[in-house]
Amino acid sequence: MTYRIGIDLGGTKIEIAALMPDGSLAHRVRVPTPQDYGRTIDTIAGLVQDAEARLGPAHGIGIGIPGTISPATGLVKNANSERLNGNPFDKDLEAKLGRPVRVSNDANCFAMSEAADGAGAGAHCVFGVIIGTGCGGGIVIDGKVLEGRHHIAGEWGHTPLPWPRMEEMPLRRCWCGKPGCLETYIAGPALAAEADGPGARDAGSVPARAAAGEERAIRALAIHADRLARGLAMIVNILDPDVIVLGGGLSNLDHLYTDLPGLMKPYIISDTFDTPVVRNKHGDSSGVRGAAWLWPAP
Repeated sequence: MTYRIGIDLGGTKIEIAALMPDGSLAHRVRVPTPQDYGRTIDTIAGLVQDAEARLGPAHGIGIGIPGTISPATGLVKNANSERLNGNPFDKDLEAKLGRPVRVSNDANCFAMSEAADGAGAGAHCVFGVIIGTGCGGGIVIDGKVLEGRHHIAGEWGHTPLPWPRMEEMPLRRCWCGKPGCLETYIAGPALAAEADGPGARDAGSVPARAAAGEERAIRALAIHADRLARGLAMIVNILDPDVIVLGGGLSNLDHLYTDLPGLMKPYIISDTFDTPVVRNKHGDSSGVRGAAWLWPAP
């Protein structure tokens, strides 16, 4: 059986899937993520061994992680699962499995999945956005992830909020230590704080409250959409993608798909603007599917 293995390494769960050449899933398992680096490596290796015991040897193994491998040091950097940082994750896993693996940022894997056979299929340039508890992005051009010289391409969550307004000053300080990072304005906790005050982090109830007419929730959603529009307009001005695909928990906000194009347009340096902003096709399976797509077809 010819198939590729994809693995999505998250902060709370590890998912493995066997992806067939036609994009169908032949195997899928989720387990809790160990809170220890060595056990994480052992768990992933065990999942691969179990999958291959069922299906035979895989054509390739791809893994999405919440960070990236530094091309300078070969060690993980920028991972919010901090136990990964400073470790040669790909080399340790290769030693455990006895074969090569391909590792990329989880937002890159999301973009890869949606570009391969999702909402961005057939597009030359896809910008994939994840907006949930944090925010990130991935760029796929002609079916290949653009990693960048330092493996940070698409890290728009740590670019400044564009065109800030007076009422947004002084700029918020991000966990990374810099002021004004876009993540602090458009991720889920930012929306929650806008609706319910400092310290609020769960925005799950905000859409229903807005639909019921609560003014504070309505205003919070409007402010959030405006800030997201400014962030995406900056991407269009720099990258000019053929399509923008939204993922993560906040991609389920229906009004974004009707409101964002009009909100973005005033900031686009062009006589016309028609870049589609679309919902993802594969939902929470995009990460694991995209990790498998890191390997070319056999």
